[in-house]
Amino acid sequence: MSKTKHVSETPATQWLRKHKIPFGEHPYEYVEHGGTAESAKQLGVEEHVVVKTLIMEDEHAKPLVVLMHGDRTVSTKNLARQIGVKRVEPCKPEVANRHSGYLVGGTSPFGTRKAMPVYVESSILELDQIYLNGGKRGYLVSIAPSVLTTLLEAKPVECASVD
Repeated sequence: MSKTKHVSETPATQWLRKHKIPFGEHPYEYVEHGGTAESAKQLGVEEHVVVKTLIMEDEHAKPLVVLMHGDRTVSTKNLARQIGVKRVEPCKPEVANRHSGYLVGGTSPFGTRKAMPVYVESSILELDQIYLNGGKRGYLVSIAPSVLTTLLEAKPVECASVD
């Protein structure tokens, strides 16, 4: 684990510390529109274990969080069917920023401004360790995926489609 670059606390790391969750810190050089492929490459890990945090909304504009493998996309049709809503779509970046309190590209599921239901692609829970955003662009944290269901109360869904 790289400890060379100090990263200041974020709402996400404060949340993890408050809940006594051990996590690794992984700063990297943020590249605009680089996404999980870029962070995985820089950190030397498979893109499949880098989990993206997506802020979406249902047909009533109610926000929700979807956690998905970096190398997969969300089938919004499958997700909507599984969570019992008519439609799910990504929020516009400014709306996502308002709901989460984070900038798109730095969105973490931990310490969001607004409490939102969290859904996680079920196969993520089978991994030993995952990397997800630590609350700012260019900063991932590594954790055990069980944290997602035990503390975030993320509900497992099956809505992945291959990019």
